[in-house]
Amino acid sequence: MRVLIVDDEPLARARVRECLAAHPDYTVCGECGDGFEALRFIQQEKPDLLFLDIQMPRINGFELLELLDQPPPVIFTTAWDQYALQAFDAGAVDYLLKPFSQERFDRALAKPALHLGKFLQTTAQTPEAANRIVVRDQGKIHILPLESIYSIEAFDDYVRIYADAGTFLKKQTLAHYETLLAERDFVRVHRSALVRLAAITGIQAMHADAWEIRLTNGRHVQASRTGYQRLKARMGV
Repeated sequence: MRVLIVDDEPLARARVRECLAAHPDYTVCGECGDGFEALRFIQQEKPDLLFLDIQMPRINGFELLELLDQPPPVIFTTAWDQYALQAFDAGAVDYLLKPFSQERFDRALAKPALHLGKFLQTTAQTPEAANRIVVRDQGKIHILPLESIYSIEAFDDYVRIYADAGTFLKKQTLAHYETLLAERDFVRVHRSALVRLAAITGIQAMHADAWEIRLTNGRHVQASRTGYQRLKARMGV
């Protein structure tokens, strides 16, 4: 199996290489020090397995995986134990807490999920990532702060994100963002739309069961009866 090691610490990458030396069936095909570099490498080289750190500069390990259409199996290597439950819930093969022993490393490579080719689909967020959404658009990566986003709307199998930097598609569900942003400044006003409360400039009744929400970017979003009730409750009116 061709292995990619992604970690911003050279000593951590060296430790994974050292442990892999005991497993001749695994070959290190590359090393990357940040998520952007890793994204390009994975798209071009398509490794069979990632050893992936979580806390890295620019974008973290979870955000990297969200940008991949089909991420390979992942073994997290990190010094932060608070993300273990999120990683396993998301389907990680294993979670190695630094510093790890050769024995613990060997057990990770023996996991059945790795050899069955289980792919990771993550919704996990680190604390700093909870303040932003990372999207890929025409080969470029955009980091959108939540306060720059006006609305998130369902669009087939994607969501369409309206933000200061433009309009972006992301392969994700609206329900995902409803859960992720439940404690943030967003409310679901319709089965197909979330809006940021601070971006609302006005609300106008259209008929008994529909309202029109005007946003600071000039966009109008429809609210259902249930969504309007949610909106009033969040706004305290």
